[in-house]
Amino acid sequence: MFVYPRTFEVIVIGGGHAGVEAALAAARMGANTLMLAINIDTIGQMACNPAIGGLAKGHLAREIDALGGEMGINTDLCGLQFRMLNTRKGPSVRAPRAQCDKKAYQFRLKWVCERQSNLTLIQGQVVSVLTRDRMAYGVQTNLGVQYLGRTVVLTTGTFLRGLMHIGTEKSQGGRSGESAVTGLSDSLRSLGLQLGRLKTGTPPRLLRKSLDLNRLKEQPGDEPVPEFSYWRDELFHVEQLKSEKNGIKRYPEGSILAEIGGQLPCYLTETSPETKTLIEANLSLSPMYSGELTGTGPRYCPSIEDKVVRFNHKETHQIFLEPEGVKTDEFYMNGFSTCLPYELQIRLVRSIRGCENAEILRPAYAVEYDFVLPTQLNASLEISSCRNLFLAGQLNGTSGYEEAGAQGLMAGINAARRVQDRQPVVLGRDRAYIGVLIDDLVTKGTEEPYRMFTSRAEYRLLLRQDNADLRLSDLAFDIGLLSGERHERFARKRSAVEGEINRLRQTRNGAASLAQLLKRPEINYRQLPGQRTELSDSVVEQVETVLKYEGYIQRQEVEVNKFRKLENKRIPEATDYRTITGIRNEAREKFLKIRPETIGQASRISGISPADISLLMVYLKRGPGVVPDSSCAERD
Repeated sequence: MFVYPRTFEVIVIGGGHAGVEAALAAARMGANTLMLAINIDTIGQMACNPAIGGLAKGHLAREIDALGGEMGINTDLCGLQFRMLNTRKGPSVRAPRAQCDKKAYQFRLKWVCERQSNLTLIQGQVVSVLTRDRMAYGVQTNLGVQYLGRTVVLTTGTFLRGLMHIGTEKSQGGRSGESAVTGLSDSLRSLGLQLGRLKTGTPPRLLRKSLDLNRLKEQPGDEPVPEFSYWRDELFHVEQLKSEKNGIKRYPEGSILAEIGGQLPCYLTETSPETKTLIEANLSLSPMYSGELTGTGPRYCPSIEDKVVRFNHKETHQIFLEPEGVKTDEFYMNGFSTCLPYELQIRLVRSIRGCENAEILRPAYAVEYDFVLPTQLNASLEISSCRNLFLAGQLNGTSGYEEAGAQGLMAGINAARRVQDRQPVVLGRDRAYIGVLIDDLVTKGTEEPYRMFTSRAEYRLLLRQDNADLRLSDLAFDIGLLSGERHERFARKRSAVEGEINRLRQTRNGAASLAQLLKRPEINYRQLPGQRTELSDSVVEQVETVLKYEGYIQRQEVEVNKFRKLENKRIPEATDYRTITGIRNEAREKFLKIRPETIGQASRISGISPADISLLMVYLKRGPGVVPDSSCAERD
């Protein structure tokens, strides 16, 4: 046994999207941080589709950026194609999406981690968490090396006892070409944690020269390019910014778009009736339908087999062919995940228009892996039963880079806060999609890979992708994740938005103020008399949204204020739910298992009724042993 000669304040296990955000956050907050990754070369690897954002996921990416994370600026630099989704709908459901250069994205994140002060990178596979008196104090690798630290953040992705499936062939691994993690699951079970089994999948990768893209519908990117990072201006020279304001297209210095001079297209095709017939005739060869694969798969990102079975009335299904980089001719088949045998994959792919002669560079596969039931976590992402041990990413039952990065950021923040002897940072459901994500996990749990949707957020009109900085950047500055320079830039933007809204309200044009004119659906800011041409597009966007949706926003703010009354009522950690008189056994068991931190969190636990919450509130007011009368629940 060898004990590494340095002790760290934060140890992060894993170098995926959760691990990168966790390690960078902790290090940037001043904590002496170690990242242990199975393979240092795959830090930031995009294991599935090299894309960031999309519906609700784009909101998460922008919130990570507003809080000082790296995902947004890495996307702006490594994106191949950018689009703003749902532009014909209201601002609450619009979201940016970018197709990224897979290797450029990975290499830049590795480079950022290597250069980050307070952060040490070491290659190693962790097999156990070291604990004493229900408190984590380090980890041990398969080489017998112990790394000691004050806090530990686990971000193991799909690697815990990972098992990959292609037809009847099985091999251990967390993703293609990389070994699984063994032993760590047993270590977590020894702490009393309950683990489950999930599944995810990925489609084949095709060689460009074998595709007939001329027969397919081309899907271009949007111009001007939608931004992921609020700090994107840092990537331009002053001359470039001036050119952009004059209508000349410019891209960030050092970005992929600047290198290639524009965006790459994606291509739209679809499966054929032959595809459907082949799948129906060979379902027994799919591990998902033969019983070989036991993990629960993602409901909202189904395999092509699932699509054929669940939507049997449809003869065809949409497929996007998307480039994986500028220095590779590899194409991603978005919408065609499968784990059918390789020889069948060839026939299936070649039944699709434009892919009749396609060559598969990498076959599709499914991977099943262990995860920790997230109801065992606190809202800080710390394990309830083991102090100083934080979990983030797919280990908590989520899917997607953005969900992982968001959790990693918060786990890194709270691990650093623990070292600093400060209270954890917990974002409410009314403040961020990140808050919705974590609250859903710790109160409701999940039995399938959790994916974020705008419909999950009650206050989505307040939680728009365009105002994440206005919601979160003050907090980022206060906790030490946002530099003074960036915060000053943000403060100038906020001041410009508030100043222009006030000016429009006070300036009249005939019988109406300019603010009233702007509320008309057919008028935008650039059409107003006396508009200020020097205002940036981001400021104009905020001014328009706030004024056009003012009534709706005010109503939602009233709802938030009511919600906060419950959310701010904390439940003492030592509450003995066994002594609450009159409460249902189901509610008692769930309270004991999840141990909610607030009344609001308790009310969102699956199966908890308003009567259960009323009895809990009576108990907290009056103490144990008090039996409320029949009208007590209504009064309280």
